[in-house]
Amino acid sequence: MSYLGPEDVYLSTSLASYLDKKLLVLLRDGRKLMGTLRSFDQFANAVIEGACERVIVGDLYCDIPLGLYVIRGENVVLIGELDLEREELPPHMTRVSAAEIKRAQKAEREATDLKGTMRKRMEFLDLD
Repeated sequence: MSYLGPEDVYLSTSLASYLDKKLLVLLRDGRKLMGTLRSFDQFANAVIEGACERVIVGDLYCDIPLGLYVIRGENVVLIGELDLEREELPPHMTRVSAAEIKRAQKAEREATDLKGTMRKRMEFLDLD
């Protein structure tokens, strides 16, 4: 049988205040999920209803619907309540389709890889 310390009690009571509210959940791998918190346990495992993943690349964004989503507590970095009265994104952001955002992600990944490759090739110059 395991003992729950005071920090575990505080975690569960703080998540209780978010029940049935729209949340933004930042995961350890960098994904951002939005949805309504329906349930959680002492390990901060959470059930999100109406979940969607918000993907942002530059000034483009897309909300990819996921439905009912179970999140393992150890993967959660941050949970915050969304203010339904405010605009979610700045006005310069443009909503695009899932296919377009995947293409933009791929282009961004390739550009990052190329930058890393170029940096490795230039190491011999010792610019530091």
